[in-house]
Amino acid sequence: MVVSVKLNRALFDLDLLRAVVMVADCCSFTAAATRLHSTQSTISQKVQRLEEIAGHRLLVRGNRNIQPTDAGEILLGYARRMLALNDEMQEALSGAAVAVTVRLGVPEDFAAGPTTDMLAAFNRQHPEVKLEVTSGLSRDVSDKYDNGELDLVLVKQRRNSRETVASWPEKLRWIDSARNPSIDQDPIPLVVFPPRGLYRDDMIHAMERLGRRWRISFTTSSLSGVQAAVADGLGISILPARAVTLEHVVLSDRQGFAPIDTMDIALIHRPTADPLVKDLTAAFSAMLEKERL
Repeated sequence: MVVSVKLNRALFDLDLLRAVVMVADCCSFTAAATRLHSTQSTISQKVQRLEEIAGHRLLVRGNRNIQPTDAGEILLGYARRMLALNDEMQEALSGAAVAVTVRLGVPEDFAAGPTTDMLAAFNRQHPEVKLEVTSGLSRDVSDKYDNGELDLVLVKQRRNSRETVASWPEKLRWIDSARNPSIDQDPIPLVVFPPRGLYRDDMIHAMERLGRRWRISFTTSSLSGVQAAVADGLGISILPARAVTLEHVVLSDRQGFAPIDTMDIALIHRPTADPLVKDLTAAFSAMLEKERL
């Protein structure tokens, strides 16, 4: 059999605790009343009420000042901690009320390195900003932006396909494996992003212009997946110049693979964007100019 015992626990009012702490700190009811913008009689009543709740005398008047009793010493220790936690909570809630969340979307190859360095510097300048970063395929980032889920996006798109805040030509490279090249296979294998993924149509059209037979050998939505598949000899592909590694070789115009210059990297936000979103856009623009995309 389980016996439920209801305990009538005292609840200590923070206003009463603040009064007794101030009296103990000032060693005077009069001084405590002045500090708390109250009257001596009100402070005395609060201390008396707290003593009734605690069931102990908390303060005694000495010859020259006021001293806490043993019970008062115990209560004062807890009271200071409770008041400090209360103040800390107020500060945290106050900060949450004024914090601004900026929702940023970037392609996978911009999710680290210079981007995170720039975001860290921006956050040091604007500590009130909470950054929420989403990375993935540009088509998915664009869809989230169009659905109102993101405030600012960096996307790869066909040149002049939509209005942007700023844009730069995207430097693309045809790549093959340095160890196990696929260029001489027939049909030539292609490593691609999923349908609607970047560069996929460009690769297919290029193969047809060259009169080469082709097949899709590997499909992945991951940039690192494309990098690894090409490096391991699963086929050729197109990637941004910044994503080419030492495990790749760049195919040239002499081999029939003309440069692709139809793509831009673009920054997009709404005309009504928060000033902090525009500040972040400016920081992004400076980073991209420095990287010389």
